[in-house]
Amino acid sequence: MINSHFERLHPELDVTFLKPEKRVGLVVVLTGYGKGKTSSAVGMVVRACGHGMKVCMIQFMKGDIYTGEWDGIRKMRCDVELIPAGMGFCGILGNPFSHAQHREAAQRALRMAKEKLESGRYDLIVLDEINNALNLKLVDLEQVLDIVRSRTPLTHLVLTGRDAHPDVVEIADTVSEVREVKHAYRKKIEPQPGIDF
Repeated sequence: MINSHFERLHPELDVTFLKPEKRVGLVVVLTGYGKGKTSSAVGMVVRACGHGMKVCMIQFMKGDIYTGEWDGIRKMRCDVELIPAGMGFCGILGNPFSHAQHREAAQRALRMAKEKLESGRYDLIVLDEINNALNLKLVDLEQVLDIVRSRTPLTHLVLTGRDAHPDVVEIADTVSEVREVKHAYRKKIEPQPGIDF
């Protein structure tokens, strides 16, 4: 990627573009009770966009409340497909849908994820909040492990959400746990655009 925007802005810097000798698709798990799991995944989407990679992000829980990444990613004009496939957070924030309805939506999202992973057309696939979906029994452990196994060898797969199952952690290449130290919510400060959604 010669003559990148950065190089044009900073011609005085000698920018190195790394290229691994062997390209490998990684499985990354972002979990924990702290804020920033989806934000970290969106950061990877932005990086992949910069490298000209084809990306798909499927959101297993989000879909009933607007979140800025929907339009933010679209405005980047990259090869990124973002699919809010969920019906909101099951059982909280006054969500009106039954567990069965949430499970049906999560099962559709899982089928879509498997199809996209098996296609080999994507460099990076993010399954946002799939760990929550597994913990809430909207998807089954064997289904998630099958998803991880079904990816093509060069496809990166990111799984986000609290309560990552130990078997998912075990199969992953990289696992990061986001720990809450302090959160504005505890001070009764409502979620803020651009920070929380």
